[in-house]
Amino acid sequence: MADSNIPTVDLSPFIREGDHEDGKKKAREVISQACSQYGFFQIQNHGVPPELLSRALELSNTFFEYSDDEKRKSSPGSGVQIPAGYNKQPQHSLDKNEYLVMFPPESGFNVYPQNPPEFKEVLEDVFSHLTKLGSLIESIINECLGLPPNFLKEFNHDRSWDLMSAKRYFPATETENNGILEHEDGNCVTFVLQDQVGGLQVKKNGEWIPVTPAQDTLVVNLGDVIQKVLSNNKFKSATHRVVRQQGKSRCSYAFFYNLHGDNWVEPLSKFTEEIGEAPKYIGFLYKEYQALRIRNKTHPPDKPEDVIHITHYAIIS
Repeated sequence: MADSNIPTVDLSPFIREGDHEDGKKKAREVISQACSQYGFFQIQNHGVPPELLSRALELSNTFFEYSDDEKRKSSPGSGVQIPAGYNKQPQHSLDKNEYLVMFPPESGFNVYPQNPPEFKEVLEDVFSHLTKLGSLIESIINECLGLPPNFLKEFNHDRSWDLMSAKRYFPATETENNGILEHEDGNCVTFVLQDQVGGLQVKKNGEWIPVTPAQDTLVVNLGDVIQKVLSNNKFKSATHRVVRQQGKSRCSYAFFYNLHGDNWVEPLSKFTEEIGEAPKYIGFLYKEYQALRIRNKTHPPDKPEDVIHITHYAIIS
């Protein structure tokens, strides 16, 4: 496994008051290069209070230490279409974790734990901060791609499909250490807050690179919608996984800055006909792609090659 780590970007020029154009220019250059080479980068001085992130990890760790009976009090009801609340991967699943899913606080879908008592308030606070951060990263990516001002903001203006997941990965066994299988995210932007246990890895040039936890940082990766389809493969699609350690659980949060399901997704003309490039993907309705990805989890195919990826929409030349 490669020893190098992914780039770290200082976002303070975008957060502080005043004109910090030199700092913004440097950050955009690092982000653009990271998205071209890795698909991943870390951010510091991002505007989310460090004490809030620490408290969120502390409370999720407390929650996941509760008995299964207590945690199941926060499970979604049977037959619900929106699976908010607590759940655990089935015994036969290759992913080895339990998780708590929440949607926008105003959605009315969420099933919050009653304990720890302040968990709900902290979850909603984290969700709010990461929603704002998603908008900032989206605007930076917009500039990195050379798109018209506010193009991505107008394309992705509905926040009702955003979601956040708190996860705990179980300790590895002597024979198996997978936490979550290698995959690419299907959304626009993902933020990951990980504890100091580590285990997150990104693939670059066929090698797995550890995403080493760093105090007060967040990991960012762009999902299929931007990395592959809209930019017509201008940005790299990041394959990543979580590897578990023996004797240690791992807690993390993942925030998914999503498209609304009714959005139509296809390569932009800026990256196709305007530069004489053929589209590499056919267009699709976002919610149909998400339904296929969910089916990967609920009804995993017998053969790995039958798992649906964004290549399902690739145009074979």
